[in-house]
Amino acid sequence: MCIVKIMIKNESFQRLYDTIVRLRGPEGCPWDREQTPLSIRGNLIEETYECIEAIDENEPGHIKEELGDIFLVATLYSYMYEQEGLFSVADVIDGLCEKLIRRHPHVFATASASSPDEALKNWTKVKVEQEGRKPKDSILDEVSRGLPPLERALKLQKKAARVGFDWPNGAGVIAKLKEELAEVEASIALGTGAENTALEEELGDLLFSSVNVCRFFGIEPSPALQRANAKFTERFKHVEKRMKENGQEMKAQNMAVMDQYWDEAKELEP
Repeated sequence: MCIVKIMIKNESFQRLYDTIVRLRGPEGCPWDREQTPLSIRGNLIEETYECIEAIDENEPGHIKEELGDIFLVATLYSYMYEQEGLFSVADVIDGLCEKLIRRHPHVFATASASSPDEALKNWTKVKVEQEGRKPKDSILDEVSRGLPPLERALKLQKKAARVGFDWPNGAGVIAKLKEELAEVEASIALGTGAENTALEEELGDLLFSSVNVCRFFGIEPSPALQRANAKFTERFKHVEKRMKENGQEMKAQNMAVMDQYWDEAKELEP
């Protein structure tokens, strides 16, 4: 049974590889042929977020499709470099397997790890002692600067909390959030506008503290914000629909009516 499963997996990936080779070939797709690693950077980010959205919606069919798109972009990237003779698709996969085995000595060798933290320590130890990666000057240097700001803020906070730099209780986190909001209000009182860099800084602190509240209480901020976006979208669409039904224009002068329909949308929610 295991052998059959392995054969199916190999055949499936070979089919994906052959498809990409044909798309990039002389008789392939003009769009695919002209793409470069730089030109499809946005696709990698977009497909990842679409996959996250599918996971949030918990729709297996949609998740399967979006995971396929991620496989596509990753394999397409690898084949582009294979075409340049820098490394092959097989090199990418073999390198990944070797790294996974090397960094999990508690699974594939004699080391032990009875908790996620111990497993992470093994991972870090292998990176330094076996792979020759120099320890960072700060644990925060381990967080990629290429991450979107929301995700980077969360990872920075998690790194700091892992070594004890954290609030002792939830009251402190909430108090800090209120403090940052007060500073935003004070900055607004001093004057707004593009030249008000102090307001930008204070708003950044407020956002950072909001992420910290999420982290402290075990809530992933990105999915939480996604749900808020979806909720706002559905409520606003209801307002648009009701305004259109009643022949009313969407404009500031009709805010009282729009607000009424907004409350109506909230009441219709399960």
